[in-house]
Amino acid sequence: MLLYFITCFSFFLFLKSLLLKPLPSWATEMRLLSLLFCQELSVSKLFWNLPWLGFHCQIPSRMSLMKKSLSSRVENDDQEDSQDLSVLDLPDLALECILERLPPSALCQMAGVCRSLRESCVSDHLWERHMKQKWGKVIGPAAYREWKWHVASTRNVGGLKHGKQRGLMRFLSLRWPFPWMKLKGDPNVRSKQGSFSPVDSVMSWYLALETGNFWFPGQVYNRENGHVGFMLSCYDAEVSYDSRTDTFQARYPPHGRRTDARECGIPWERIRAPPVDTSPHDLHISGCLHDLHPGDHIEIQWRRNKEFPYGWWYGVVGHLESCNGDENYCRCHSNDTVVLEFNHYTPGSRWRQTTVSRKDHREEGNEADGFYGGIRKIKSESEISIWKRLWPSEVLD
Repeated sequence: MLLYFITCFSFFLFLKSLLLKPLPSWATEMRLLSLLFCQELSVSKLFWNLPWLGFHCQIPSRMSLMKKSLSSRVENDDQEDSQDLSVLDLPDLALECILERLPPSALCQMAGVCRSLRESCVSDHLWERHMKQKWGKVIGPAAYREWKWHVASTRNVGGLKHGKQRGLMRFLSLRWPFPWMKLKGDPNVRSKQGSFSPVDSVMSWYLALETGNFWFPGQVYNRENGHVGFMLSCYDAEVSYDSRTDTFQARYPPHGRRTDARECGIPWERIRAPPVDTSPHDLHISGCLHDLHPGDHIEIQWRRNKEFPYGWWYGVVGHLESCNGDENYCRCHSNDTVVLEFNHYTPGSRWRQTTVSRKDHREEGNEADGFYGGIRKIKSESEISIWKRLWPSEVLD
């Protein structure tokens, strides 16, 4: 315990020494950093949240990095040493802990302070956490492939038009989702920021998503604002984020003679990453047919006719007509025929029930009732809860 206290107290003295010394000649470069700490995080909040600080050191939230009344006492003795002092003199671990707690907008600002901070703030390991936290549920393998293709095409076009100019400044020059985030300071510093981060970095991908400049493959529950013909379904679309409303917009592929449909204002809870890497025009190979039991939750591909892409429709596995549903005597799971029920339709509706074969399942159906395709078993409780939240308020005919 004594060693722990000594360590913490020594770190406190180190921080105090930073606050007592006057700012050197590089103060103009650090002006943005000071603004970031005071306005966005506040000094007290930043250091209060450091888990390794270990004690309650109260630092006033409006404390300036320059203490004129105190610095005059040490100006003569420490003037020469202060010329080499900066926040970058913090131990690597301390600086890394601070950067890990900054939001994406603050990391972008920090990247404009100086070259050393820029190299740290654009590193992939800092941005991978932000990418996973915000976009992990809506970004899948298909979106990643689309991004890599986008990066390759951007490099080709950029190489012809802009030589070696890299991608992040292109995003920094756009309309920011964070209105206050504008690079300030020495114009000579700004002129060297064209190589902030490679266009294929995680930071660039995050900013492309945040600004809505990258349309990615995703799926939309209850498409077209919950149109009755799409209740409890999930369709593929090209999706883009709108930071002003914190919602998405979607472009659906053409259906038969229809042109592509568009929808705006889609909330986060209606967007997901495709659960299987299957094109909406291809039959999904079902690997779960022999593992289906009555009561299991499933999604099945369905399309109106051969010209339409598939959508995924929610249902449950039911009992055969010859079974009374008693689990002690039920043998439905050993039968070659699987009953699928869509209980949001009224009993007797042609959409209420269908059957598929376990052994030789292919696309089944006709022009009147549509075509049923591949099946995936839903094992995640979170996925099941999403479908239940989308359940229509009235039973459909």
